[in-house]
Amino acid sequence: MSHHRRVVEAPGAPAPVGPYAPGFVTGGLLFCSGQLGLDPERGELVAGGAAEQATACLGNLAEVCRAGGARLEDAVRVTIYLTDLPGDGPAVNDVYASFFSEVAHALPARATVGVAALPLGARVEIDAVVALPD
Repeated sequence: MSHHRRVVEAPGAPAPVGPYAPGFVTGGLLFCSGQLGLDPERGELVAGGAAEQATACLGNLAEVCRAGGARLEDAVRVTIYLTDLPGDGPAVNDVYASFFSEVAHALPARATVGVAALPLGARVEIDAVVALPD
């Protein structure tokens, strides 16, 4: 009997900080849970500010994508959550642009949301929906 969805475990990404899976595959898409700027080995926020956390978030998302059989560059939708949207937005945009090149392919659809707080006192959290290769 086949299942309409399968869980994605991502050994290269930090362990989830709550009761959720790193990702799920269904209908040709990989739904990645939000990733914080955690060091995968220590499970603690990386040192530095929002830019460093965004780099770690995207690196962790890339690990979930690899575990699910895709690449971060295959993302079709990304959501960024920031605790200081006006203050940290420009630095996070710079990091984001370094992960997604407009020249190589179309940038994914995206929303950026200002939030009051994030788990573990993080400044950034990023999730994604990723198209699986045929």
